[in-house]
Amino acid sequence: MRYFHNDYNAMCHPAVLKKMQDAEKISMPGYGTDEICRKAAERVRALCNNQSLAVHFLVGGTQANMTVIDGALRAHQGVLSADSGHINVHETGAVEATGHKVLTLPATDGKINAAQVMAYMENHLSDGDKEHTVQPKMVYISQSTEWGTTYNLQELKELSAACKKYGLYLFADGARLGYALTAKDCDVTLEDLARLTDVFYIGLTKCGALFGEAVVISNPALQEDFRYVIKQHGGMLAKGWLLGLQFEGLFENDLYFEITRNANKQADKLRQTLEELGYKLYIPGKTNQVFPILPAALLDSISGEVTFSPMDWVDEHHRAVRFCTSWATTEEDVNFLCQLLMKHTK
Repeated sequence: MRYFHNDYNAMCHPAVLKKMQDAEKISMPGYGTDEICRKAAERVRALCNNQSLAVHFLVGGTQANMTVIDGALRAHQGVLSADSGHINVHETGAVEATGHKVLTLPATDGKINAAQVMAYMENHLSDGDKEHTVQPKMVYISQSTEWGTTYNLQELKELSAACKKYGLYLFADGARLGYALTAKDCDVTLEDLARLTDVFYIGLTKCGALFGEAVVISNPALQEDFRYVIKQHGGMLAKGWLLGLQFEGLFENDLYFEITRNANKQADKLRQTLEELGYKLYIPGKTNQVFPILPAALLDSISGEVTFSPMDWVDEHHRAVRFCTSWATTEEDVNFLCQLLMKHTK
């Protein structure tokens, strides 16, 4: 069986595993107060060209989203998100379980824009009974999105300006950030994210680590007491140095960018084959997630040999599905899938 169901199926990159194996007898202070995490945080600041950033290492994406959002918002405040946003559709109501409503905006290819945010805020502020409703205080986006698309620099600048105008925090979920940063048409850098958002995170779990995310906070108001917030949400890993080690393993010699770029390259090869076979994409994209529309009969034929994620039915006989490459996807894996698609295409 070849796995194209998600981008965290493989355990972790060998370089990361070696880092942890070599550190088998390390004795370190706990809870991320160690030298390894300190140096990893320094590397993040250097990559972002910003020495004022607060950097914290958490275990996973849902934990990072819930901790950041609940830590930033007061009890009566909510977060604006694309209706397809991960916090709205795929985290079991984790954010809302903390008491903060997810206020959804209709997405286009997984993205929202500044005009939508401004329209929502104008409508809220002009409501004479606004105190009876949830107050928007944050905008949540994903880079790349749940549909494999990315925000370009201009879109990010516009969202940032809209948030500043209305006093909203801008938070970028970076679970798949590596795949976004290495996409062919990406013009957004880590430095841009640090400058234009209040908080974002560098995804490690889906990009070669066993587990871990690096939360990067630029807004001083959100930096204050954040370690208390982490602890309260069960996110303070006793052996925190394991997270710092994995980050270091991925960012030595630009490995993080090398392996995520390869995942995009393999996804591009799959997209090219699908195009040559005459299949359309449900959502365009240039990252590691590919969403073709395929005949149901073909999907039945290949389901015993490869895994994929069923998405929306387009009509009675065709369905959009997701094929997902990862840092561990090989050219051989993609060739196998491409040949399988060719074999079952009539």
